[in-house]
Amino acid sequence: MEALAKLNRSQFSPRKMRLLADLIRGMRADKAIYVLKVHEKHMYSVQLEKLLLSAINNWKQAHAESGADESELIVKRITVDGGRMLKRVQPAPQGRAHRIRKRSNHITLTVGLPQEAVVDTIA
Repeated sequence: MEALAKLNRSQFSPRKMRLLADLIRGMRADKAIYVLKVHEKHMYSVQLEKLLLSAINNWKQAHAESGADESELIVKRITVDGGRMLKRVQPAPQGRAHRIRKRSNHITLTVGLPQEAVVDTIA
């Protein structure tokens, strides 16, 4: 019982976005939303918060008939992959030029219910 949400071509570098992704990985969804709202890197966390809300909504739509409770949802997987890189040139002293790489990323987030432990009984 999982749901997936993707965000492509986010305009922040993957390295900076992975800091927030590592922070919420494995966390309960409601707690992760709160952490992203109050985090000091608010500019990056807004996109992750919207993506998490989208994944929760996808889970609700997929499991509406089963009557499962969404308060138990956790962030199961979150991956931040490098995306397209825009290459620009900036003037440098003595007629030189420096290359500027504007990086982007792709984020994939999966939410689901925690696995119940399977108990084997030996008779």
